[in-house]
Amino acid sequence: MLLVVDAGNTNVVVAVHDGQGWRGIWRIRTDPQRTSDEYAVWLLALLERSAIRPDQVSAAVIGTVVPAALYHLRRLCRDWFHIEPLIARATLDWGFEIRVDNPEEVGADRLLNALAGCKRYSGPMIIVDFGTATTFDVVDKDGAYLGGVIAPGINLSIEALHHAAARLPRIGIGRPQAVIGRSTVPAMQSGIYWGYVGLIEGIVGRIKGEYGAPMRVIATGGLAPLFAEGTLVIEQIEPELTLEGLRLLAERNPAPTLPKDRARLSDGE
Repeated sequence: MLLVVDAGNTNVVVAVHDGQGWRGIWRIRTDPQRTSDEYAVWLLALLERSAIRPDQVSAAVIGTVVPAALYHLRRLCRDWFHIEPLIARATLDWGFEIRVDNPEEVGADRLLNALAGCKRYSGPMIIVDFGTATTFDVVDKDGAYLGGVIAPGINLSIEALHHAAARLPRIGIGRPQAVIGRSTVPAMQSGIYWGYVGLIEGIVGRIKGEYGAPMRVIATGGLAPLFAEGTLVIEQIEPELTLEGLRLLAERNPAPTLPKDRARLSDGE
């Protein structure tokens, strides 16, 4: 079985794939100070509930945009599963060309989304990821990664609005019944929801205009279904696109071997 770890700015998502499908997908809040032993206590209990033994996990792959979390996640794989994880980096075999100025700057999650998107659909395409940041990634007709757009995420915008304006409360995100809010909270909900719908439609339209050809639009991330309700530009929703990208990356690249001297461990190793 393959252990898949997607460490984002908000959550760490851990999943197990048995070669046929996902046996379990679990989430925990991202905390760079969380130790490998703390991860193990949480994860081993979930594996037991899913009837998965640690010795059944034979390979692991990690994708992270939080460098400080990598040390402990790698120790989790080494100390508790006795395997060396593959780390998602631009230098691996992705199966497509990364046509940006500095490939090492591209977040692993964005390349993983492109990999999974190309496997499932033909290009060209735009992948919208509703995460801590809202990203728009562009894939060429031949599968090459062309770059994209990074905007503030929805929850980040809500928090910034609440903290910067003394009289504005913290609100939940939802699709409002009307655009015109009759009180403060509905007005804020309308501004966030329809404002982001406008952002999605505007950026997708400009990308298509710059590219000069029809493009498929795929959305992923927890808020993708909610925002897909408000616009016709999103054609497909793929909730586990990043996890699928990690699985495909592990298939394409040889599994690393566990170091003989396991005491030597650093973030850059």
